[in-house]
Amino acid sequence: MRKKIIYMFGVLALSWSCAGQGEHSHDDAAQSETGDHSNEIVFRSEQAKNIGLEVISIEPTSFHEVIKTSGQILSPPGDEVTVSATASGIVSFNKSSINEGVSVGRGESLLSISSRNLPDGDPGVKARSTYEMAEKEFQRAQSLIGDKLISEKEFNEAKLYYENAKVSYQSYAKGRTNVGAGISAPISGYIKARLVNEGQYVEVGQPLFTITQSQKLQLRADISERYYKDLKNITSANFRIPYYDGVYQLSELGGKLVSYGKSTSSDGFYIPVSFEFNNVGNIVPGSYVEVYLLGKSRADVLSVPVSSLIESQGLYFVYIQLNADDYKKQEVKLGASDGQNVEVLSGLKIGDKVVSKGAYHIKLAAASGTLPQGHTH
Repeated sequence: MRKKIIYMFGVLALSWSCAGQGEHSHDDAAQSETGDHSNEIVFRSEQAKNIGLEVISIEPTSFHEVIKTSGQILSPPGDEVTVSATASGIVSFNKSSINEGVSVGRGESLLSISSRNLPDGDPGVKARSTYEMAEKEFQRAQSLIGDKLISEKEFNEAKLYYENAKVSYQSYAKGRTNVGAGISAPISGYIKARLVNEGQYVEVGQPLFTITQSQKLQLRADISERYYKDLKNITSANFRIPYYDGVYQLSELGGKLVSYGKSTSSDGFYIPVSFEFNNVGNIVPGSYVEVYLLGKSRADVLSVPVSSLIESQGLYFVYIQLNADDYKKQEVKLGASDGQNVEVLSGLKIGDKVVSKGAYHIKLAAASGTLPQGHTH
């Protein structure tokens, strides 16, 4: 007796065929290796088309040596700036929405810092008064020094006091509005981090925003020191981010290896490897990622897409297409993975037709077609 699991037009059924009359146990269905169809799954071509099932033919190809590790997406030096407070006071946003990810232009007003209601008064007003008084004293000193009515020392002190007061006043006056000290974006880009809230008190020099241009991004991978001898063979990398169902390839992002460390960091046992690549627009700096460092290329390797794999109790399987409607489950032993494809060490041969997309649907069909207990003819 042979069992076929059939999936047709959304309905699962069990197909049984008996070699003779009478009752047969399941062990009687065993056949030779070449004719064994006991685990054959029938998945009609109409259904396969509807779910977008795809099949590839296994052929030898080149495959890189791979080091899998973790890493982080970073903004390159110079493409990121931190905007700091130029005065102490209360923050007031000039835009209705200033949050992470908002685009800003160079010179665009972001917020104002008001010091009017502070107990010590407005530092800007004090700086202006001090400057005006110092200017008058300096002008008086200029008129007296010619007639030797004051010493050169007194003149130099008046000049120094005036110049310091002028610098202090100009720093407060720069970008000052009716509300208070104005803060503008020094570069075009988008807000990576907002570090203050509306109505918050800030001090001079306190960070307010981080703005990044993100025309270029960096990928920093940290690898164990035991791979140090393999660093010279690394040429590129693939990486996976948590919020995207796919794998990015640096080779398709204009990426290049920038540098790798010559020693481990002082607080760990990892060596940094850095790449630079073009930002495609949906990769957020600061994201932690899975990294697949690519080394030497090896020829004549059998591999399948990661999407072909089905995992069960620690073992991995693929589905091989026998003909247009018939498939079988095949266990495989795996080697290295570059995030997109995985090396197959055993279980497949050249020419096998393997399901590369839609394997999960076949798994559901097989699992739902379990033979009921006690079934006999």
